[in-house]
Amino acid sequence: MNYVQVQFAIDDPAAADAIVESLLAERLVACGQRSGPMVSRYWWQGTLEQAEEWLVLLKTRSELAPRVIDAITSRHPYEVPEVVAVAFVDGSPDYFDWIEEATATTPP
Repeated sequence: MNYVQVQFAIDDPAAADAIVESLLAERLVACGQRSGPMVSRYWWQGTLEQAEEWLVLLKTRSELAPRVIDAITSRHPYEVPEVVAVAFVDGSPDYFDWIEEATATTPP
């Protein structure tokens, strides 16, 4: 498959929305979904931490994933943000066609 979901967690919903809006404007993603808040528990610099965060899910073409990851990382306030891409194993051909069209350099 040629499509991925890039996801990241962030503690500021307005910052999450701003990142999604910029990626949509650049046509690097077909859509972005923000869910939460959720509670994250994690180790950071030797201390067990807890934070309220939002999870953002982005759909894009595999070839755009490195640019999406770089764009998120450069705009993200965390020192080491969670930004990962997960490949789609299967799905609706119509949905994948839509991702292709929505991330085209020139809008359809």
